[in-house]
Amino acid sequence: MATAVETSSQARTPSPPASLALASLIGAAYVLAALATLAYAVPALWATNVSPQLGGNDLLNGALRITAQAITAVLLVLFGRSLAGANPPRGLRGGIFLMISVACVIFFIVQAIGLRLESVTEGATPAAITGAIGLGLLFGAFRLFTSPRGDRWMVSLEEQGWFHASSYKRALGHKVRRLTVLGILIIGGSGVYSLFHQTVLPVNWVIAIPFTHPEGAPDGTHEMFTLIAQARYVIPTILFALTLWIAFRVVNLPTFAEFLIATEAEMNKVSWSTRKRLYQDTIVVLVATIAMALFLLVVDLFWGWLLSREVVGVLPSKSSTGTKANEAQAAKW
Repeated sequence: MATAVETSSQARTPSPPASLALASLIGAAYVLAALATLAYAVPALWATNVSPQLGGNDLLNGALRITAQAITAVLLVLFGRSLAGANPPRGLRGGIFLMISVACVIFFIVQAIGLRLESVTEGATPAAITGAIGLGLLFGAFRLFTSPRGDRWMVSLEEQGWFHASSYKRALGHKVRRLTVLGILIIGGSGVYSLFHQTVLPVNWVIAIPFTHPEGAPDGTHEMFTLIAQARYVIPTILFALTLWIAFRVVNLPTFAEFLIATEAEMNKVSWSTRKRLYQDTIVVLVATIAMALFLLVVDLFWGWLLSREVVGVLPSKSSTGTKANEAQAAKW
C-alpha cells in the first residue's frame, strides 16, 4: 500500500554548526526569559497591582491570575514563533532543548560543588575553584554545540518529532495507538498521583545560593532562591503535562508508529473465536488442568506411601521421623 508523504514547499538547507548553535542560544535565552516572565514577573506584578483590588477573594484572585498567565504564555509563544520566522534553521528546536538541559545540569553541578567546597574550606579558594569548574563546563558545552557532533544531535532530536504537533499516518493503527497512549497515561498518571499524595514534594522548591551570606545570619546560612513556588502542585502538573505530550509523540514517532501499524495489521489477520467457542475451550482447559492436578496429587501420595514402607525403606516413615524429632527436642532441653 503506497502512502503519500507531504513535503515542505521550501527545502531547508543544513546550517553550519556555529550558526545553528547561535540561533539555538538565542532561542534558549528567549525561552528562559519567557519562563521567568510567567513564573516570577507576572505573579509579582499581579500581587502588587491586582490582588489588593480584589478584596481578599482568593478563589477569584487565583482564577484571574492563572488566566493572565495563560494569555501571556500564548502571546509569548506567538511572538517567539514570529522571531523564528517561517523557515527556521534545521535543528533549532532540538538545539534549544539541549541548551536549556545542559544549562540546568551545569547550574546544579556548580551549585552543589560550591556548597560542598564552602562547607569544607574557608577563604576565597572555594569560590575560585567553583568558578573554574563552571567556566570549564561552559567551555565544554561551547565546544560540543559548535562541533559537528552537536549539530547532528540537535538535528536528529528535532527530526524525531518530539517538538512538533504533527501526527504520522494518522489514518492507520487507531486501536493499537490508542491502547499504547492509554498505557502510558496509566503508568505516568499513577506515578504523578503517588508523588502528589505521598507529600514528598515541598510547598516551595527553594535552593541555597553558594557564597552568599545574609547580614546578621548565623554561620552556614545562605541566601535562598525560590526556584518553583507552590512546587507541590506545579511539579505534578508539569509531569502530567509531559506525560500527555510523550504519550502523543511516542505513537507518532515514525519508527515506532510503523511498528504499531504493522502490529494492528497482523492482529486484523487473526481469526478470533466466537463467544460460544471461547466458553467451550475455557471449560475444556479448566477441566483438563484440574484433572491433571488431581492425577499428580494421587501419584505423589501413592509413591510417597509406597517408598516410605518398611519393606522398601527408600524414604523414612512418618513414625520414625516423629521419633527422631522428639529425641532431638529432648536432647535440646
